[in-house]
Amino acid sequence: MRKRFGIIIALVVVGVMTVGQMVWAEDTLMTPLDIPMIGDMEALEVGDTVSAFKLYDTEGDRVEFEPLGEGASVLVFWSIFCEPCRAEMPLIQGMHEKYKDKGLTVIAIALDGDLGENIRQFAKQGGYTFTILLDEESEDGSLVVAEDYMVPGTPTIYVIDGKAKITYSKVGRVGEAEMERAIENALGK
Repeated sequence: MRKRFGIIIALVVVGVMTVGQMVWAEDTLMTPLDIPMIGDMEALEVGDTVSAFKLYDTEGDRVEFEPLGEGASVLVFWSIFCEPCRAEMPLIQGMHEKYKDKGLTVIAIALDGDLGENIRQFAKQGGYTFTILLDEESEDGSLVVAEDYMVPGTPTIYVIDGKAKITYSKVGRVGEAEMERAIENALGK
């Protein structure tokens, strides 16, 4: 009986430790998967200037991103196969809803090739209303915008001010408070 009680206590302790580690991982934005990285590429840095681009959205419409102008932009480079990316989408939606009327444009750029219908369904199921664009493959097989923006892995997030300057750059998941500070900084608040 004592041995059985000891085993039960040990299992409970292990269970509590496991749950505790999972909660700690969530709080520190750790994920069970490594961030998928692309070779030795390094992300653009704060102060770098970005350029305009045109890509198709999930409805087949050509959309132009123009970084110069009023307000600020958040670009999220992601993949439907990237668990940290999918986990971050509700935060991105929340930022879109909170700041869209204050001059923020949110664009998520999917690096998944021709999976537009799957991505459209994912966005619909998640209730994501920010713009989702599909990066295009160049002749050499690289992704046009991801290469221009030096995306080393997913998720990669850039916050850009109205002067086309990166004010925040991060590879990996980001927390809500950190994202809000980055957006408010870019908006000049």
